[in-house]
Order: sequence, then C-alpha cells, then structure tokens
Amino acid sequence: MTEIFHIPIEEELSERPDWLIRSRWLMAFAALFLVLAANYLLPEVLPMPSLLGTIAGFATCNALFLLYSLRLRSKEASPEHYTNFIHLQLILDMLWLTIFLHFLGGLETPFFFFYLIYVVVASILLSKTASFVYAGLASLLYLALLIFEWLEFTPHYNLSGFRSPLRFQQPIHIFAVSFTLIATAFPAAYFASSIVARLKERERELLESNLSCEVRATELAKLNTRLENLERERSQFIRLVTHELRAPVAAIQSYLRLILDGYVPSEKQRAIIEKSERRALEQLALISDLLDLARLQEKREEEKVMSVDVADVLQGVTDLMQARAQEKDLLFSVEIEPGVPPVQANPEHIKQLWTNLISNAIKYTEPGGIVVVSLSQNPNYVVGVVRDTGIGMAPEQLAHIFEEFYRTEEAKVMEHQGTGLGLTIVKRIVESYGGRVWVESEKGKGSKFSFALPKAV
Repeated sequence: MTEIFHIPIEEELSERPDWLIRSRWLMAFAALFLVLAANYLLPEVLPMPSLLGTIAGFATCNALFLLYSLRLRSKEASPEHYTNFIHLQLILDMLWLTIFLHFLGGLETPFFFFYLIYVVVASILLSKTASFVYAGLASLLYLALLIFEWLEFTPHYNLSGFRSPLRFQQPIHIFAVSFTLIATAFPAAYFASSIVARLKERERELLESNLSCEVRATELAKLNTRLENLERERSQFIRLVTHELRAPVAAIQSYLRLILDGYVPSEKQRAIIEKSERRALEQLALISDLLDLARLQEKREEEKVMSVDVADVLQGVTDLMQARAQEKDLLFSVEIEPGVPPVQANPEHIKQLWTNLISNAIKYTEPGGIVVVSLSQNPNYVVGVVRDTGIGMAPEQLAHIFEEFYRTEEAKVMEHQGTGLGLTIVKRIVESYGGRVWVESEKGKGSKFSFALPKAV
C-alpha cells in the first residue's frame, strides 16, 4: 500500500515536545556561542558567571524535559498531556529568555527579538489563539523586565561602550522598544498562524487525495482480479461451448454425408434423418439456453421489470407440466400458501425459473415417483420449493450442480437430452434479483431445490 505523505508541520502530537527538546539543545549552544562572542567584543562588560549560569540552568531544564517526555511515552499519555507539556516548555523558555536578556543588558540588548521565535513556534505547534496569547506573553515579560529595571526593583547591567548607562531609565526608550516588540510580535503571530493554517489545509487535502488514490488503487486491483477471473471463465466457457456444439454438428454432418455418398439404403434414410433432426433439436435447445444465459449476464435498460405474482406464474407453468407428469405416471402436486406477495422481476425470468426446476424434477424422477412444488413466504422473502423422489445426487456432485454444462453421470444415463445449463440459468435468475438458491439431495432418494426472492417493496 502507498505510504501516506506527512508534512512536518502536522507531525503526530507526541513528537512535537521531542522536536522542541532537540531544538532547545541547539539554542543552548547558540546562546553559549553568542555570549562568548559578545564577551570577546566587549571584554569585562558582561556578567559572564550569571550568563553562563543561565545557560546551564536552561540546559538542565531541557534535560528534565527529556526525562519527562520519556515518561509520557512509556505511559502512552493522552493528547491533552502532550499539549500541556508543550505549553509548559514554551512558558519556561520565555522566562529563561527574559532572565538571559536581563543579564545581557535588558533595554540595551538587541536580542529581544528572540521572543519572536517562541511566537512562531507556538503558531506552528499550537492553535491560532495560542499564538496570540504567546505574543502577548512575550510583550508582557519584556515590558515587565524593562519596568522592573526602570524602577530599580532589579539591577540593570549596562553594556558599557555599547549603550548609554542611563538609557534604561528614559521612558521614551522603554516605550519605543516595547512598542517595537508588540508591533512585531502580534503581526508575526497572525502571519505565521495563517500560513500554518493554510499548510495544514493543504496537508489535509493531500492526505485525502492520497487516501482516495489508495482506495482507487485497491478498487482497480479488485477490478483487475475480477477481469482476470472473467477472462478465465470466458475462455473456459468458449472451450465448453465449442465442445458441446462440435460433436452433435459433426454427427449431423456425418449422417448427411453417408446419405449423400449413397452409403445408406433408401429404406434406412428416414431413420438417419430422424437422428439428425434430434441432434439438431438438441443444438437448438443448447443455443436457446446459451442465449438466455447471455441475456442474464447483461444489464439491459430495456429489461421489463415489474411486480410479478409468482403464484400466477407457477400456476401457468404447472398447467403445462401436468401432461408430462401424467405421461411418466408421476404423482404431481402443487401447494401454494394463500397471500404470497409479488416480487420485483421480469415475468419471463420467473417463468424460466419454475419451468427449469419443475421440468428437471419430472425428467429425473422414475415412473411412479412424486414431484411436489410449493410456494410460501417468510418475513422478507418469497420461497419456492421443488421436491422430487428422483435419482438424487451425491455430496461431491452437489458442489458442481450449478456450473455450466455440468450433468451427473446418472442424469446422462437416464436422460440423454440435456444442455447442462438449466440450473445455471436458475441460479443467475435468482441472484440477479437479490435472492439465493440452494439444493438438498441424497443419492437414490431424490432432491429438493429451494429458492428465495425478496418481496416487492
């Protein structure tokens, strides 16, 4: 199956804290490099012990975050735990940044824009509302630092040689720097969160397209398998049809050739012609069944489907079959339950269904036997049953009884004529209308064919 494509912005929630932790190690090394570089440019100006201690505390805090992240993974924490963990990391990071900026000169440091990093990170990992909250928190923390230094609640570390030592006590500078951060943080939150929202929407569309492609690929694979099966069935069907048609036609041609070549005396020609006629009739019956089978395999819009009274169709078929049953001295009876509802079908199909089942029962039942046809209903289906006391079938024969051209050896001995397509047509008819057909049989004791068709809505 195709691998689903993920955009880094939309990583699994459990991976986001780990991403922050990995990034924080880089930030700690970057801060250390920054401090060492600044100390080189402004020697003996920065409070190096305090700055290095701040960086060490920042790194220690990150190590604790790593341990807590491993614990969350081992507990398989909920998404809320991971979201709260992200909030905890961002808030503490901004506090560490405020302390770091305090030792780096407060108002005098140009690195107060580092707050924007956390605003953008919040926009990426959290909601749009959260990004604005962190923009406000960054502005509030830095403004508080400047006010505390202005009011001398906290000491101020002057960057001598870089800034004026009294600049931090001038309200105009406090206002200008604070306004600059605020005027930058909130637009940054807006633009970053908007871009992330659009990227997430694109990712969602990509995922949906990918899933749709996977579904289509699965459907195409199924269709391909089905086409391969159909091709195998078609090839087998053609071979079977060719075999069934070739032998009788060859026999008819042989009979006619014997007559044409003068090998058959005139007094025997009639018998040969009658044999040819029987073979021709067999072929006509086979061709008729093949056409019926082909029609059932095609979905034709002009097919006449309507509400059909199965009992009326059965009555018409049994009137025709009664004479055949009497010729074989069979006890033939029909039992129709009152009030059987109609089904939605083609009337000709229902007639074929009854005709094939009943004619088979009569054909393969010995004289003096019994054929019983019944029609009833259950809550959802109309149920038809044709039961006989004929030759029956063995269990291994039942598995093939609905296959094209299949006839048991006992059936061939008892009745030479037969295409082996009657029960295949029955099965196709029943299943084409959402029903099912099944058989129960015991060799030498008869068979019971049953079908169920959905009631007309």
